[in-house]
Amino acid sequence: MDAALEAALQGPRGVNPLVGAVVIAADGTRLVTGYHRGAGTAHAEADAIDQAKAAGHDLSGTTMVVTLEPCNHCGRTGPCAQAIIEAGIADVVYAVDDPHDPAAGGAATLRAAGVRVRSGLGAQAALELNRQWFDAVEAKRPFVTLHIAQTLDSRIAASDGTSQWISSPESLADNHALRGRIDAILVGTQTVLVDNPRLTARGADGEPAGRQPLRVVMGYRGIPEGAAINGDDGKVLHLPTRDPREALDELFAAGVRHLMVEGGSRILSAFLSAGLVDELIVYLAPTLLGSGTPALEDLGITTLADAQQWEWDPASGGAVQQLGRDLRLHLRPARTGANDQPLAPNNTSSDSTTLRADADTAAGGN
Repeated sequence: MDAALEAALQGPRGVNPLVGAVVIAADGTRLVTGYHRGAGTAHAEADAIDQAKAAGHDLSGTTMVVTLEPCNHCGRTGPCAQAIIEAGIADVVYAVDDPHDPAAGGAATLRAAGVRVRSGLGAQAALELNRQWFDAVEAKRPFVTLHIAQTLDSRIAASDGTSQWISSPESLADNHALRGRIDAILVGTQTVLVDNPRLTARGADGEPAGRQPLRVVMGYRGIPEGAAINGDDGKVLHLPTRDPREALDELFAAGVRHLMVEGGSRILSAFLSAGLVDELIVYLAPTLLGSGTPALEDLGITTLADAQQWEWDPASGGAVQQLGRDLRLHLRPARTGANDQPLAPNNTSSDSTTLRADADTAAGGN
């Protein structure tokens, strides 16, 4: 399970949870390790099975250890529970139940097919791995990534309004790759009026990528008719509100499951103040301006004891990367207290060493 959890960290955070899977032979030999590489790619279980087949391994009678209950639905990929059954895997050990209704039920499907199923191993670590994703699922809102491109002195634009380009070409490329994975990207009306951004995902050659996010403008003022954000594909949405929670409710209803918030300062601060940011990505340029537009406005914090606390996130490429001349900082909200536990799916043990078997197995079944 430790190896599966470590593998899971290689995947990107977002619409799907981080998941790792290890297949073990009957003699205890670790055969393959798989992980989920993002929406639309093979899930960790399928990735491990594909690797095993490519290596010529016979999976009959093997054990799969996975950090999350195998899914039971057809989305962009097929159901992992069925893939496990067809591969001939005899024993599945997973950490926590899947709280996502469309995907849940994989354990029951496996048991019905005669696969031995146990859960609870590494549950606490698995919950911690994806605690923000569990929170978003429970709240029925999109997973929110907040992105800031700023100078060393936390400026996102100079006094004359110029901001292109604070970030290095490498940081811009990284950001466009992220845009190609998310469902929607959101800015405020002021950003549209001042910067006139396209908010499209583009490749190294500047051409549009194959998959584009929904472009969202939040604020009371309408989108100017000639604004670049309108594009020509109809993938633009205006949300006449300044309430982040209201915006997330509307986007969730529209099918958005991963949102990236890009700015400006008022919008960034509104989402942070509301406690609705699951992941923070900061591109830090080795540049000083001394004046200009600050990255954030007042968060309503008046004393250090009330400061927002964040922690370095080792997932999705690591906590700190150097991209050209910039640093890419990757963080997630820190726990607010020793007793602040992540939201747990039903019937999940928090004891990382205890396995929970299904009733048939406990009674001496398959």
